[in-house]
Order: sequence, then structure tokens, then C-alpha cells
Amino acid sequence: MAFNGSKRVKRPVRGGVIAALDVGTTKICCFIARVEDGGALRIVGIGHQVSRGLRAGTIVDMDAAEQAIGTTVHAAEQMAGETIREVLVNISGGQPISQTTNVEIPIGGHEVADADVRRALAQARQFQGSADQELIHSIAVGYSMDGNRGIRDPRGMFGEKLGVQLHTVTAGSSAVRNLATCVARCHLDIESFVVSPFASGLAALVEDEMELGCTLIDMGGGTTTISVFFDGKCVYTDCVPVGGSHVTNDIARGLTTPVAHAERMKTLYGSAIANVADEREIIDVPQVGEDEPAQANHVPKSLLVGIIQPRLEEIFELVRARLEVSGMGKVAGRRVVLTGGASQLPGTRELAQLILDKQVRLGRPMRIDGLAEATGGPAFSTAAGLLAFAVQSHAELPGFSAEAEPPKHLWGRVSLWLKENL
Repeated sequence: MAFNGSKRVKRPVRGGVIAALDVGTTKICCFIARVEDGGALRIVGIGHQVSRGLRAGTIVDMDAAEQAIGTTVHAAEQMAGETIREVLVNISGGQPISQTTNVEIPIGGHEVADADVRRALAQARQFQGSADQELIHSIAVGYSMDGNRGIRDPRGMFGEKLGVQLHTVTAGSSAVRNLATCVARCHLDIESFVVSPFASGLAALVEDEMELGCTLIDMGGGTTTISVFFDGKCVYTDCVPVGGSHVTNDIARGLTTPVAHAERMKTLYGSAIANVADEREIIDVPQVGEDEPAQANHVPKSLLVGIIQPRLEEIFELVRARLEVSGMGKVAGRRVVLTGGASQLPGTRELAQLILDKQVRLGRPMRIDGLAEATGGPAFSTAAGLLAFAVQSHAELPGFSAEAEPPKHLWGRVSLWLKENL
């Protein structure tokens, strides 16, 4: 057990196995990793397949989602030669809400002890969201002493008033409950929920980016999620309900082609920025309901790019607006990291740089051994970040007492009920 701020956080032991489950709109992925010397992670099992029963990160068909999750986890278990009981699961739906709370408590001029820090965090964590929101994270992002901010660890210091700044993230209770129920029906316990952009940041950002300030944009299939890191902590998260699937649907509608062919054209010929040669390159476009290849339309690549670019521009403009409204644009500095499957389209980085007016790079999972090239790209950042979350224990989860067991959460109660009643 390792002490992390206000509570004891369970760390995976050397040689232990941890599992991460990324439940996305377009794909479901399970990573099983073994903890080696120094806390290093080595992937021993991977399972991933096309997602079923989800829309915009939220479950819309319980049976289809359950089957897809079960199949994915089984494939990872077969590869690893292990049977898992607990998983860390991402949250990308449920419209996560990010808020910052500031609390001060009197300490009477004595030396700050662990009990004082726990008391300050306990008071800050009395945050009560609306009845339809479930608390996912409560992260201590900074402390202050007598109004002096920027203190990372106040223990051992003297002062009259101890302050704590807490970043809380909540998500819709119904979305969380449905996902928890679906995972429980696959005979798995949920060790923790982690919002997708937070997990992706732990995997794709380098230490200097976390310290100096950086915005991570995770471009998934159904949603684009945002996180801002500063001073080594996640200080803001948000979600835009537009992603790569919307680009695919735009192509299918605009060119009257089946969705599967639209996805293929996007992958093979798509680009976020027009090129002078696009007008001369001709693409075959199969038509909806037509079986004969001769019935395919022939269109210039410029038409395809003309459909893709406006939708990606919309995504980045929405992200820019969210950052401006939240006031986090300046905190994040001029650094942006793009990750997620939809970020791999050629020209996406350049388009983001143009619209956001920041320095942009493409991020992929780091610090994890055993990932092949096919599973080491931006599309797998969230799954890798869930493993990093388990080992590094960067986040402050609900519950504050070092002596008592943290309170059971909604997903824990749902899992327990299902085990007793199914």
C-alpha cells in the first residue's frame, strides 16, 4: 500500500496481473499486463474487436455490448494464459462534468500532519453533485498555506490555514450504472472507473508536458474528449459528442455509399487538408444497393476531402470554444497532443495546429513494453493509460480515510447486487 495524498492507494505488486478495459463507440479493447521490477508494465494479453451496442460512448444495447465485452476479454485471457477478476474501465460517455473546488481549514499554527491533510480533503470532498451525477474522480491538484499557493505537499509545514484545491469529475449516473451492469454480467469486478482523456494523458504525455501545461485531445469514434494537465496533475476534463464515426457517416451520406465503404475510403484516401493533386486522383465509390462494380461512381479525391475537412474543423472549433469558456486555455500553454483512432487521418495535426493556434504533436502509448506496432498506435492510448493509472496512482479516488475502507461506489453496489441475484 502506498500513501497518496489523503488515502492509501492499492498498488499492483511485482509479478501481479492487472487488466484494463477500453469500452469505446467503435472498438472494445482489453489489455492484460504483468507488473515487473520498478513498476514497469509488460503486456501479456491483448483482445480487441469492433464495438457493439454503444453510441457516443454510452450503452444503447445491453446484450450486444455484453457479448462484445465478453468476447474481447476472453481473447485477452487466452493470449495471456490468465483469468482476470477485476478490470479498470474507461468512461467516455455520460457527459462528464469537471469542476474545481477550493477549501480552507484552520490548523492553529501547528505543524501540518497527515490527519490535517485528510481533514482538508474530507471537507473538499463533501462536494455533492446533482442526483443524476456519479463522482468518478476527486484529484488534489494543489495546496496552499495562509494564502500562499503552489504547495505540492504541505506536510511538515507550519501555518494558520491549510487550503486544498480539488478537481472533481462526475458523469451521468445512468450511463455509469449501465456500463457497470454490463461489465458485471461478464463476471468481472470494476476496480476503478477512469475518464478517457485522463487515462490517455497518462499514456501519451511526457513528464515535461504534464508539468509545464498541455492539452490532450483524444479523438475517438463517437466522442472527442479533452484533458488539461498542469503541474503534473489533471486539472480539467471535457467531452465533445463528435468523433471519427461522424466523419464516416458524412462520407456515406455525401457520396451515397455504404458505411463500410465510407470507412474504407476515409482510411485509404482521406485527408484533413486539401492538396492540389486531389482533383486529378479519381476514387471509385460503390453505391448503396448496387451489387455490380460497374455501377460505382467515380469522383475526385477533392470531393472526399471536402466532406472530411469541415467536420474535423467543427471538432477542433468546439474544443477551442470549450477551453476558452473554461478558462483553461492559458493554463494549458501552447502544447497540444492528439491521440485516439480518429487522429491518425493524414493532415489532422496540421489542421489542429491551424485552428487551435498551438503546437501540436501526435501521441501514442509510452512506458509500456510488449505492444506490437499494430496495437501501439494512438487508438490504444486509453487502454494503455488505464494500466498506467493502476501503477502510478496519480489520481485521487473517492474516499479519504487511511484507516477505513473507502466507501462503496455505485458500480461496486451494482456488481455486488448482480452477483447475489443473477
